[in-house]
Amino acid sequence: MKPSLCMVLALVCLPVARVRAEATPPPPPADEAPASAARELKALYDRQQALLALAAMKASQAELEDLHVQFQQLTNDYEDYLGKYPNLSAGYVSYALFLAKPVMGERKRAAALLLKANQLNPDLPVVKNQLGNYLAEEGKPIEALNYYLAAVKLAPKEPLYHYQIGLLITESRDDFLKGGEWTRATLDKSMQDAFEQAMVLSPGNIPYAYRYCESFYDLEVPEWEEALASWRALEGKVSTELAKQTIRLHEANILIKQGKSAEARALLRTVKEDALQAQKQKLAAQLEAAVNK
Repeated sequence: MKPSLCMVLALVCLPVARVRAEATPPPPPADEAPASAARELKALYDRQQALLALAAMKASQAELEDLHVQFQQLTNDYEDYLGKYPNLSAGYVSYALFLAKPVMGERKRAAALLLKANQLNPDLPVVKNQLGNYLAEEGKPIEALNYYLAAVKLAPKEPLYHYQIGLLITESRDDFLKGGEWTRATLDKSMQDAFEQAMVLSPGNIPYAYRYCESFYDLEVPEWEEALASWRALEGKVSTELAKQTIRLHEANILIKQGKSAEARALLRTVKEDALQAQKQKLAAQLEAAVNK
């Protein structure tokens, strides 16, 4: 049972993990640039954030046009900055992250800037991560994985990078299998290990834990007992009744798969939130069908 829309909405009270996340660009290393370079880049970044905040409040494309001149000026100023400091990777990263925003829509130009930043400084995990994002969105998962793995190597304690490896493998499993270098068992283990590592590295992040629990559904040979234990552990960590009952639907689903009809039925009786009734009824129907086989 993958989560339905209502189940996703039930977790809106939780901080949602970004799928393709962005990061604040790194400052120029002190030994690479004068202090003025860092100050100028911060000023550009602050203007960028303020402008994007204004854009987020606009209700239509016509309203966004009111900010066109400001966006163009900021773009010009970034170009001037790169001309002034052509060997500073941080400038390329900051500008790339700006251009990659949906309101700008210049992903290819952003990727080119990231490649330049990677050439100047190959030890920036944020660059590896963003290049991985670009390649994943371009339908090149194997190339994307290499960049995500490089990001993990540079920053092994950053949970996001592990999470994105798990997500990439899940979304592009067929592509990896077609390559012939991966088996389904290897992919399943790598995917689940990545989600688990993200959860372990960020113990207070409920969405990471939720996605790890969901990963059992993605396995070719699910370990239902372990899955049930994981969902029960997560239930103890969430605070709202809506979130708890959402998780109980997953627990009931697994109990049905295990043939534990009495336990599943008792658990379904505890799900009373209106937003979850449709999913509850689907599981109840599955339960009755399994009992009457």
